[in-house]
This record gives sequence, C-alpha cells and structure tokens, in this order.
Amino acid sequence: METVDVVVIGSGIGGLCCAALLARYGFQVLVCESHSIPGGAAHAFEYQGFHFDSGPSLYSGLSYSPSANPLRQVLDAIGEDVPWLTYDAWGCFLPEGYFRAAVGAESFTQLLAQWRGPDAVAEWQQLQRLMEPLKAASIAIPPMAVRSDWGMVSTLSPFLPNILKHAWTMLQLSGPFSQLLDGVVYDPLIRNWLDLLCFMLSGLPAKGTIAAEMAFMFADWYRPNVVLDYPQGGGGALIGALVRGLKRYGGRLRLHAPVQQILVKQQQAVGVKLKTGEQIRARHAVVSNASGWDTLKLLPEDTLTPVLEERQQIRACPSFMHLHLGIEAADLPPDLECHYLIVNDWERGVDAPQNVVAVSIPSVLDATLAPSGKHCLHAYTPATEPYELWAGLDRKSDRYQQLKTERSQVLWQGLERIIPDLRNRCEVTLVGTPLTHERFLRRDRGSYGPAIPAGQGLFPGCKTALKGLLCCGDSTFPGIGVPAVAASGMIAANTLASISQHRELLKTLQ
Repeated sequence: METVDVVVIGSGIGGLCCAALLARYGFQVLVCESHSIPGGAAHAFEYQGFHFDSGPSLYSGLSYSPSANPLRQVLDAIGEDVPWLTYDAWGCFLPEGYFRAAVGAESFTQLLAQWRGPDAVAEWQQLQRLMEPLKAASIAIPPMAVRSDWGMVSTLSPFLPNILKHAWTMLQLSGPFSQLLDGVVYDPLIRNWLDLLCFMLSGLPAKGTIAAEMAFMFADWYRPNVVLDYPQGGGGALIGALVRGLKRYGGRLRLHAPVQQILVKQQQAVGVKLKTGEQIRARHAVVSNASGWDTLKLLPEDTLTPVLEERQQIRACPSFMHLHLGIEAADLPPDLECHYLIVNDWERGVDAPQNVVAVSIPSVLDATLAPSGKHCLHAYTPATEPYELWAGLDRKSDRYQQLKTERSQVLWQGLERIIPDLRNRCEVTLVGTPLTHERFLRRDRGSYGPAIPAGQGLFPGCKTALKGLLCCGDSTFPGIGVPAVAASGMIAANTLASISQHRELLKTLQ
C-alpha cells in the first residue's frame, strides 16, 4: 500500500493545475488517470500522422504575462510554458451572411454599420462603455489569490485597495448577463451574437450566463492589440507543459490507473482504491477532477450525505457530435481561418440541437500537426447533442452506425460551406458521439459539464461535505471552458496549502 500526501483523480486541466501547484507547494502528489493519455476533455491524440485536439482549441490570454487568465498564472507559478502562435480572427457563417470576426470591438462595429445601421452601432458602443467598469471589476481579484477558506482574508489583503475600488461594481457581476443588456441593447443581431458568445463560454445563452464570465471575456477580447492564442504542437503540448511542471516538483502521473472507489474512514477521505485492487493512502486529501456525478459514483453508499447527493441533481449540459478529419490541402484557399463558427438559425436558439457548429483547423497555424500538404480538422456541435438519443445503444450495432451517419450530417454540411469538396479530400474520418465522449473521457452521459443558470443556483466549489475530499473541474466553478477549470484546480490547491505557503507563492508572481 502506497502513501502520498494528496491523490488527484483525473488529469484534466483542472486536475493537472491542482496537482502541479500542490507539488510546487511541496506536497507529495500522485495523479491517477484512467486513460492512456493525460488531459481529460483537453487531451490530444495522433492518428495516421494527424494530430487532433479532442476538445478545447480556442485560447486567449496565454501568450503574455502577467495575465488575468488562471491557466497563465498556473504556468507562471510552475515555471513552464509552450511557444504560442497568435492570430486575430475567426470566420463566422451567420444567417445574415459571412464575416471575419476579428477580436476587438471595432470589427463588430464595422459589421453592424454594414448590416444593421447607425442605431445598432450606437447600442454596441453604449454597451462597450457600460462594460468598462465591469471589465475592471472582473479582474480586480487575481485568481491565484483565491482559496476556499477564511485564509482568503489574508491572501487577498495585498489587493484590498483595488477590491474596495470595485466592490460596488462586483455586485453586478453575480446576476445573468442578460440583465445588463436589458434597456441598453435592442438590436436582434447584437443580442443573438452575445447569446452565441455566452453559449460558447458557459453552455448557456445570455439569460443563463453569469455576468462575471462575460465581463472577463470583454476584458480579454475587447482591448487594444488583442490576439488569440494556440499552443505550438497543439493542445497536447499544453498538457505536456502542465505534466512537466508536476514532475519538476516531484509530483507523479500514473496512466492506465482507473480509480474504483474513494476510501472513506470516519467520514473522511483517506485514499483511493484502483480497479486493480491496489490501494493508495492520502495523508492530507483526495482531490477529484472527475465530474460531480462521476465523483459520487466513487463514494461508498453509506457515506453519501444529503448535501453530497444534491450534486447528483445538478442539470448537465448535453453532449457532442464530433468529426476529426485528415484532409488533402492542395489548392485550398490561402486565407483559410484557424477557427469557424456556423449558426444555422437564430430563431431556434444557439443552444438548440444541431444549430451551431464549431470548427478548428489548427494546422493552418502549425503545419507540424499534419503530414506535409495535409490539414487536420475538428468540427463539433458544442454541448447540444441529446444523450437520450444514444442511451443504451450497442456501439457495434447497425442502428448505432446509422445514427452516427444521420447525426453527423450537420457537421459535414457546415464544413462544406468552408471547403465545398471536403468529402473528396478526406483521408481520415473519425466520427464521435455522446457514447464516445462517455467512453474515452469517463464523463457521465457524455456531458461537458453542469448547466446552472445564473441566479438559479450556485456551483458547489471545491469543498465537499466529506473531510479530506475536494473537487476541481467544470463541476465546481462557473463556466465550462479552460479558464474556469484552471481556476478550480488552482483554488483547490491553494485551499490545501498553508496561508504562509500561499502568500509566499503570490510574492514570487508579483
């Protein structure tokens, strides 16, 4: 029986951020990952010479430092990084037409002037003015200073003047973003566009997205000289940097190590049992990077308190359809974008099944991700595919194959708006379904995370009703994207560290 200070279940971005920081603090940390590849929903894989991202592909706030992005702050703390490739726009196919959406407020202003007229431009500019104090308030508290206990009074004290300056404005950040728009924005295109951005950030439209998330996005994207980032070497290179940071400080990662049960003694988590039967004891804590629903499955039934069982009732975002394609790139337009968003019908809502398609072609930026003269391409319906359509299907059955063909057509059709002869170019075709998500990512119902509408509930945070059991990842902190899960892992690690350790780390980052 092995004994360590902390066992982290799962090597998603949240789990790796937590584990690497704990190792940086001096804890003996072991990460147990069931898959053969680290990264969780952000892992990358290689197939016939093509390097694919399984999930996140749109990054910002990472190519410079200091940055308000929690992931950037973790990388700075552990002394790791990757080369960053930058770009400034993505392509958008909207019901109104196509436009190249450059980051920064000016690009959308020009589009509104062309498509909607001066009244829409005035509304957009008024919204930008309204967001200025909210942007400042959203980044007034450095994520690295946050912890989930009373020690935060001490770690936030150096930033108190700035916090007090924005305290009143911060109160406006806890409600739905739509409340900030009411009475300011009436133009349907602006409202639809903001619904789309909210949905890509949180899995919910503006009426369900907490204002703080959008204020942070406005602070990051709508500022001078802003760029978007992509890690050279793909998403796997970013995961590699976190793993290097973990190992640099003595932490360990075990792959092919699925956890069967969290060991509990006298209502305290004391370790884990692997499916091999091996037990690993934890002196200080067990941190679960599994989803909230999957974490509950790891607990002995007699330890499930009503407070813990409440997590089981949190509504989940739907799942995904994926296409990973390796294509011939000869004679493709030289101005192909790295990313595209396709919206089929505003009236149906951005969260309607098969209505929005997201596309990533990272080999446009990094040619090493595909064989010479080829491109790797990832298209997906972002958290809109109903799991219920797939529940119980045999993955080897004819019905499963038929449904894969039927439900992936919206992806093919969206991609053909970008590359009309795409199907004739394909050398690799991989179709992913909610069952693929469930199987490879160990995600309950193949979900990408909780759907808790702003004002209708709170994310439970990293602490649980069991002493010694903490959680990180999308089930604990608002937002299902990279900054949110990185912040969740950071907060869990800070909470386990002593206040003096935490304050000392903050000093090194200033």
